Amino acid sequence: GGFGIVFKGTLPNGSHVAVKVLNELKGSGEEFINEVSSISRTSHVNVVSLVGFCFEGRKRALIYEFMPNGSLEKFIYEERSDNVRKLGWPILYKIALGIARGLEYLHRGCNTRILHFDIKPHNILLDDDFCPKISDFGLAKFL
Repeated sequence: GGFGIVFKGTLPNGSHVAVKVLNELKGSGEEFINEVSSISRTSHVNVVSLVGFCFEGRKRALIYEFMPNGSLEKFIYEERSDNVRKLGWPILYKIALGIARGLEYLHRGCNTRILHFDIKPHNILLDDDFCPKISDFGLAKFL
């Protein structure tokens, strides 16, 4: 992504996570901590869960739940490899509805209102059951 590189990791309990190592950022890190604090208080089935973070000097990383089906982007564009399945209308409808519910929660449902400002297929992650999760809050504004 534009704000860092994502790696797959495994926690000691065996669960998989996505570790986003952010590009070296300037400043004291107060803004980073405020964003982590806001995102960690969100809890919705259609918003990716923050599992943890790392803040050491100028190094910063976010640890999210792992989404095995990756981003929506790879499923909706024509150029697909043979191992990527085509999604039917019922699943696409479920995904669209989930994205709308997640956005509605971010805008009205959580204590800190969050405006994402970067909704695109690349930032919609899909779990095992193709339940969509809004991710990547790099451009988000917290109100």
